Amino acid sequence: MVREKPSRSDQLVFTEPETKLIEALLGVQGRGRGVSSKQLQDVESAVQALEISKGVPDPTSSSMIEGSWQLIFTTRPGTASPIQRTFVAVDSFKIFQEVYLRTDDPRVTNVVKFSDLIGELRVEAGASIKDGKRILFRFDRAAFSFKFLPFKVPYPVPFRLLGDEAKGWLDTTYLSDTGNIRISKGNKGTTFVLQKATEPRQKLLSAISSGEGILEAIEEFTLYNKVDSKGDFRSLVGEWQLLWASESGGESWSDISRGLKGVQTIKEDGQVANWAVPFPGSRVTATGTLEENAKSKAYSVLMKEGVFQFGPLKLPFDVQENLVMEILYVDNKIRIGSIDKATVVHLRL
Repeated sequence: MVREKPSRSDQLVFTEPETKLIEALLGVQGRGRGVSSKQLQDVESAVQALEISKGVPDPTSSSMIEGSWQLIFTTRPGTASPIQRTFVAVDSFKIFQEVYLRTDDPRVTNVVKFSDLIGELRVEAGASIKDGKRILFRFDRAAFSFKFLPFKVPYPVPFRLLGDEAKGWLDTTYLSDTGNIRISKGNKGTTFVLQKATEPRQKLLSAISSGEGILEAIEEFTLYNKVDSKGDFRSLVGEWQLLWASESGGESWSDISRGLKGVQTIKEDGQVANWAVPFPGSRVTATGTLEENAKSKAYSVLMKEGVFQFGPLKLPFDVQENLVMEILYVDNKIRIGSIDKATVVHLRL
């Protein structure tokens, strides 16, 4: 079966400040879990820039606020309610928020999608508009919908007994003119970044985060974005964190030396270093060279030396790895390629 190539009209359009937010979010996995201080600073700076730019005025009065929104990022403060934590705590689940305000029964619904095969949890709240930015809500019902059951299973939370824990408000501080990006702040102090549609790189990284459909996502992405040559060597220079590899035998030194674990550093003079931390206080590093292969669209990687370090102790070991590295796609954030037939995805640090 031949997959149809996407048209350019399918591509999303972002303003420059919105692009900066998307770029900052590309380096964040799990909707913000384990975010570094630098990543958080970049995201917060991009969020503030968009909030200053205003976006759609009185977003709660706009029809563009309605629909299904995927949660991309949240600051997860410790004061979050138990209900809220249910929505965001498990990184492998996809989280959506449905907003429908122009009906006889206006509602905000948080949807936790476990997988296409299992089903979802829907936690619903009656909603009302307070002003141009704020939505008031009170959770009142919830249920699991499992693919293998013909009926819904009630979510065992007594909303009526929760009192103020079951209600709150949500301010929309930015709504894009295209209606695709929304930034909201909740009554618990949480900042949320949501999108109606994600760009191809986001879809790929989301698949890696969830562990589902990764090869399919790579195939779809590279179908449109595949480079016709090995690319500009300068675009490879830098430090790259391995996000995913199709082949890996575990924490072996061979996987580290081949670049199937940890971090890879490529310098302008062609020097390559692959390193990882097998356990706290230790580090395994393999070094070598990367050269263009004149007979193909690939690079030749020759790993020559290795060292195991534990505290002040350093133990050298021989490395003899002659590898072939192909580049399918590279930009300022991600790199997709292969190392000796193992498909790999890297994130630029």
